[in-house]
Amino acid sequence: MQPHQLNPLIEPQFDAVTEYILNHLGSNVPLVESIGHYIVESGGKRLRPLLVLLAANACGYEGKQHIPLAAVIEFIHTATLLHDDVVDNSDLRRGNATANAKWGNAPSVLVGDFLYSRSFQVMVEIGEMAIMKVISNATTVIAEGEVLQLLNQRNPDTTEESYMNVILGKTAMLFEAATECGAILAGSNDESREALRLYGRHLGIAFQLVDDVMDYLSSSEEMGKNVGDDLAEGKATLPLIYAMRAGNEEERKQVREAIRKGGLDDLTPILEIVRKTGAIDYTRDKAQEQVDLALAALDTLPETSFRDTLAQIAGMAVQRTS
Repeated sequence: MQPHQLNPLIEPQFDAVTEYILNHLGSNVPLVESIGHYIVESGGKRLRPLLVLLAANACGYEGKQHIPLAAVIEFIHTATLLHDDVVDNSDLRRGNATANAKWGNAPSVLVGDFLYSRSFQVMVEIGEMAIMKVISNATTVIAEGEVLQLLNQRNPDTTEESYMNVILGKTAMLFEAATECGAILAGSNDESREALRLYGRHLGIAFQLVDDVMDYLSSSEEMGKNVGDDLAEGKATLPLIYAMRAGNEEERKQVREAIRKGGLDDLTPILEIVRKTGAIDYTRDKAQEQVDLALAALDTLPETSFRDTLAQIAGMAVQRTS
């Protein structure tokens, strides 16, 4: 079951977001439109815009502006995907060829810029200054997180604290912005706004930690990307950071060297070290800690089916395989 199918009250709103997104990809430049449609229609769950809808509804919102707001969040997310795939030189995402693999790096980057610009056009139409402030701050932090990740690339001395700062920026910040902006749009009180902000933050961290685990466990068919991509790019994600901490001297040396080199030559022995040292369980436990914090944040919200769906999504975050 897809996340948007968990609550029948939200499905028509989710469908309206999809329609809105497709109707706002228009451009006078055909290539912009082609790449935009290709990446948007490539099969993602659209979890972030769903969180906007659920947060707004959980705070009692009865208007229609949450539809374009959800589209804004998806445009920003799609733009980051286009840019990330260029930076990482990825050729597979969601089981399909990446836009840069089909059209090249330059068009992908520029269409990412177009989607950022379109998101801000829509925000101006929504006209909520508090929302503009949250999202503009989020996009800045996301960019900083991506740069920090780039600086940590092929660096086996990356600490757990440093890595958590990376994922807070590059992944969790957009989750946080999605839920907080839903609360803002609904005119919620400060307590509910803060609760939803924290829910989004902790959910986003958990989501990324599970992604890190799946990079060492799942098949490319399940993940929709190449297994071992993080290692190939020299990314010291939490499973590798923990494996270096828990392994013996020889294992630490092997992992450090694999991170420095990048590539997949050492994937098989690194997979064995990750499993042997308990790095998978450690990372899953950390993800569960974040889910527990997300669930605790929801306690202050009124009891509604929308709050229940937010809680279900948090539980699904640590159970997913794709």
